[in-house]
Amino acid sequence: MERSGSEPALPGFRFHPTEEELLDFYLKRVALGKKLNFDIIGTLNLYRHDPWELPGLAKIGEREWYFFVPRDRKSGNGGRPNRTTERGFWKATGSDRPIRSTAEPRRLIGLKKTLVFYEGRAPRGTKTDWVMNEYRLPDAPASNTAVPPKEDIVLCKIYRKATSLKELEQRAAMEEGLRESQACMFMVDNASSDDQENYQSASVALDNGDLKVIKEETQKEVELTSASVRQIVNLPDLQVPKYSLDWMQDPLSTHLRSPWLDQWFPYANLPYF
Repeated sequence: MERSGSEPALPGFRFHPTEEELLDFYLKRVALGKKLNFDIIGTLNLYRHDPWELPGLAKIGEREWYFFVPRDRKSGNGGRPNRTTERGFWKATGSDRPIRSTAEPRRLIGLKKTLVFYEGRAPRGTKTDWVMNEYRLPDAPASNTAVPPKEDIVLCKIYRKATSLKELEQRAAMEEGLRESQACMFMVDNASSDDQENYQSASVALDNGDLKVIKEETQKEVELTSASVRQIVNLPDLQVPKYSLDWMQDPLSTHLRSPWLDQWFPYANLPYF
């Protein structure tokens, strides 16, 4: 993302102001409507953007980015500012810390609030390493005759918190575990692919060469079965004795025959063979 402004053409220039300089010089001048000689800090409603978008919107900065932010309250005077973005919200980590003048320790020049960005929606969310320091001028008492500020504005410094060695080790361990699990899944997928390829190869081999072997073995079994059947069929015929009706042709029996016997033996007079 391109920057919204150009950096000052000053070789070696680095913008690292102290908290007292941010409050007593930059924020106080802008709040009173005074114009700065250098356009270094831009004005932006940063709650319309996620924190990782802000470095590209700042006019200057390498590890710290500064913005003048108009105060946006949910409901009238005294309401809580709306610090919700599209993907998360800024949450305060504690109470405001007073900032006093180095030359005059009794003089209060401003207040500092530290906030951390959480992804998600309140009250739940995932904590990130994006931090914001919000500087604002102290509330002027009613009896104060000083010139009141013309704008209700704050100055915000955005940066990423340095990651500790322990947290880096935990992240490395989590990444290593993730890589190992992915490697195991990859091995299982490859094993499944190899089994499928072997099955396909076996099928192709069966279609090409092994099918011929099966056909030959089947043909041999058929031939053996046919030979066995032939052996069973070629058994010698059984010698069944033939019964003769010669006794029916005997003359003596013919005389002894009666019409009553002819009714029961109608085929007695037929010739035999």
